[in-house]
Amino acid sequence: MSWTRSLVIAPAVCVALLAGSAGCASRDARGQGEASPSPAGRLLDERDKEGRPFREVDEKGAPQVAVEVVPDTDGGWDVRLRVRNFRFSPDGAGRRAVPGRGLAHLEVNGHRVALLRTPGYHLSGRLVPRGTHHVTARLYADDGSVWAVDGEPVESTADITVSEREPGPEPGAGPIAAATATTAVATATTAAATVTTAAATATAAASVPVAAATVTGGQVCETGDRGRSGTRGSPGGVEPA
Repeated sequence: MSWTRSLVIAPAVCVALLAGSAGCASRDARGQGEASPSPAGRLLDERDKEGRPFREVDEKGAPQVAVEVVPDTDGGWDVRLRVRNFRFSPDGAGRRAVPGRGLAHLEVNGHRVALLRTPGYHLSGRLVPRGTHHVTARLYADDGSVWAVDGEPVESTADITVSEREPGPEPGAGPIAAATATTAVATATTAAATVTTAAATATAAASVPVAAATVTGGQVCETGDRGRSGTRGSPGGVEPA
């Protein structure tokens, strides 16, 4: 299984601070009619595919996100969000936009799979079958709006590629082969007993060639049983996993 990790960090998002007297003086120089920016930004006409509006904030010092995806030992993927200037709100938080707070939506190939209030998540392998997939984390405010900078959502995407699993041994092939081998040994033991009986009979009849022929027949029987055992346990009977 191989993967390609590509981190795309959106431009830094910032919460505009309430202007002090110096800020007022600066705005006075540009014009008296300009409104003060909100600490939680302003809503734009742009929306995500589910109709949630973008919440535009300034660039200086606010949330950033980067997503990392690595395979685990059970065929799934461990997702980790690394955020900056952002805190995950607990479940039950009020539905209003608070600067630098909220939750993340996790998507696979554009389809939402989870709402995250913590930075860690386990992604099931069934959601990412063979091929290349795009895992995206996007930051939202508690009122459902999308944190945005310059009209673009604050998000990060990691690309992962899942290759076909190597063929493995057929389940149950080992026990079947072992049972066959045990049968072959038992057959060989029976053949040996037959050989012993034949040899004793040959000695009593004083006919050595007949005894030799009987021994040869016993050896062929033993070899044939082991050959069938090897066929059943051979790689040709293994089906790809």
